[in-house]
Amino acid sequence: MLIHGDNLDALKALLPFYAGRVKCIYIDPPYNTRSAFEHYDDNLEHSKWLAMMWPRLELLRDLLAEDGSIWVSIDDNEVHYLKVIMDEVFGRKNFTSTIVWQKRIGPDSRAILGAAHDYIVVYSKNLEAFKATANKIPLREDQIAEFQNPDNDPRGPWTSSSNFSAQGFRKNQMYKIVTPGGAEYYPPEGRCWVTIESEYFRLLKEGRMWFGRDGRGMPRKKTYLKEREGQATWSWWSNSEVGHTQESKKEIIALFGASNTFDTPKPERLIQRILHIATNPGELVLDSFLGSGTTAAVAHKMGRHYIGIEMGDHAVTHCAPRLQKVIEGEQGGISKSVNWQGGGGFRFYRLGPPVFDEDGHVREDIRFPTLAAHVWFSETNAPWKGKGKSPFLGHHDGKGYALLYNGILGDRRPDGGNVLTRSTLQIIREAAAKKAPTFDGPLTIYGEQSRLGPTTLARENITFKQTPYDVRARR
Repeated sequence: MLIHGDNLDALKALLPFYAGRVKCIYIDPPYNTRSAFEHYDDNLEHSKWLAMMWPRLELLRDLLAEDGSIWVSIDDNEVHYLKVIMDEVFGRKNFTSTIVWQKRIGPDSRAILGAAHDYIVVYSKNLEAFKATANKIPLREDQIAEFQNPDNDPRGPWTSSSNFSAQGFRKNQMYKIVTPGGAEYYPPEGRCWVTIESEYFRLLKEGRMWFGRDGRGMPRKKTYLKEREGQATWSWWSNSEVGHTQESKKEIIALFGASNTFDTPKPERLIQRILHIATNPGELVLDSFLGSGTTAAVAHKMGRHYIGIEMGDHAVTHCAPRLQKVIEGEQGGISKSVNWQGGGGFRFYRLGPPVFDEDGHVREDIRFPTLAAHVWFSETNAPWKGKGKSPFLGHHDGKGYALLYNGILGDRRPDGGNVLTRSTLQIIREAAAKKAPTFDGPLTIYGEQSRLGPTTLARENITFKQTPYDVRARR
């Protein structure tokens, strides 16, 4: 999904449908560098920059899945202030890391101390949940080359830990090891073996210990290549691993030509690493400052679903054409490394009028599914997954919800389908019986007006709310 429009309004519009469903958010907001870029106003007053970021971060937080994460590119101008407001919005306990990305390949000769890096500030919705689902990064070719098989171990190539000892003193880990060649070893001074003796003998019996080719070396434990799912990454990302600004500029020039470039693109390899750590194929990625479309392009090639939001004209001039090239199988960026051959598709949307007017009331021309999603979200704080063909929206935590609006019953007369009467109530009950046969709880019904009196509503266990007055915009 590619959305052309203001990202604050777009995020508000997405919330009733996607709250709690986005696995990874990556954004590259204006850095507030006191310089002018063609596509962005990057010279906001400091307080205005903070005021711009805060409400967007709150909405992004609510869109994140419980095990989701948000990654924000930034530089020295605002990184420390961004950290403070993200502490407030996401909670300090959910701070995950600040990545330092080496964006240049050499110093800037125009500066006394030229910046070699940008930051990527990372927070989780729930840090423990994120840790449980985050992926390790693949081993590099030079790391794979370290795995050998000098003893023809049937389990395949392996490497050995250079030290079978650990710091400290644990009495049950202070035993003597006699190697197959007859050498004897005790733990080095101030250290102990990493396992108890019975565990060591198990490893020895299984052929997982190595004592050198002559069988007399210090004990080392084997680690097999087939057992390595990858490696944990640290907070320093070099340009050799994830690309640099010259690489990203070349990617954009290859797509659009030298006369139609973008000021600050990110290399596809950088976004690839983020999405690899934070998501799996089929999960949802969101970028609300889409820029030249890199996040969407990489997500598409990696088999992720994605939502990209861009307010500038380059939603049309850069993002949409770039995604079309991806669908056609373009071979730039990460294409060869992921064996990208083309395929898939995306939908292009232009942001329409907001659901609510300046006073917070529902606009008259809003379609039923859109209002239904807002009603459901305001009542349940959960995304609505309905299709808009039934007045009964569903039930949540023992309560049911229905909406009579915009002729959902096929009758727009004043006394017809948008008004709660005994006949429309019967239709709602029948719809509820089809969607949730076992539901028998209280029911909240939104409609233009109710012809049922307080006694009837109480007897039927119904709370009636009037549209548009009882539907409120989220502030």
